Amino acid sequence: MNRRHFLYCSLFSLLGCGRDAVVFRNTQLKEAGFGRRLVLADHHGLLRSLDDFRGKAIVVFFGYTSCPDICPTMLARLASVMTALGADASRVQVLFVSVDPERDSAARLAEFVPWFHPSFLGLRGDAAQTRAAIEEFRVVATRKPVEGEMGYVIDHSAGAYVFGPDGRLRLYAQETASVEDIVADLRALLNGA
Repeated sequence: MNRRHFLYCSLFSLLGCGRDAVVFRNTQLKEAGFGRRLVLADHHGLLRSLDDFRGKAIVVFFGYTSCPDICPTMLARLASVMTALGADASRVQVLFVSVDPERDSAARLAEFVPWFHPSFLGLRGDAAQTRAAIEEFRVVATRKPVEGEMGYVIDHSAGAYVFGPDGRLRLYAQETASVEDIVADLRALLNGA
């Protein structure tokens, strides 16, 4: 291979290193055919959609306020992500979507969700709206009766969906994803990846 040919090949491979060359740490959801629509009331009573947050990275997490372990752990992790992002946290919106419309009133969400971080919003709907959101995001949420005053628990998907500032669903962060991995991916998305 002559020098000129080598330089051309090098140039073309560099030009090919664009948006798709970013190596994300969480699961990529390229061209996802789901998670396109979410319209629910927030804990202030305002109707919210994903479009309301266009220009920000959005993290959507499904859960419920009576969850004994997964939800508080993930919300605490996401609060740590916001702290680690520093000034960039203002460009990220975390949405906690309730899978328990029976118990998770707006008042209960307003007390629970911002406790983890003041910018977090809790979203809720009636039974039909909740089911539609669960189906749109392909979330598993199965109600199981239990002994005691709780009456039931909900086994549910435990990861978070991450949207880029352009409004496209880009990543799925497992419940075991580290703060560092989520922060790295959010910074990449905020920088145009």
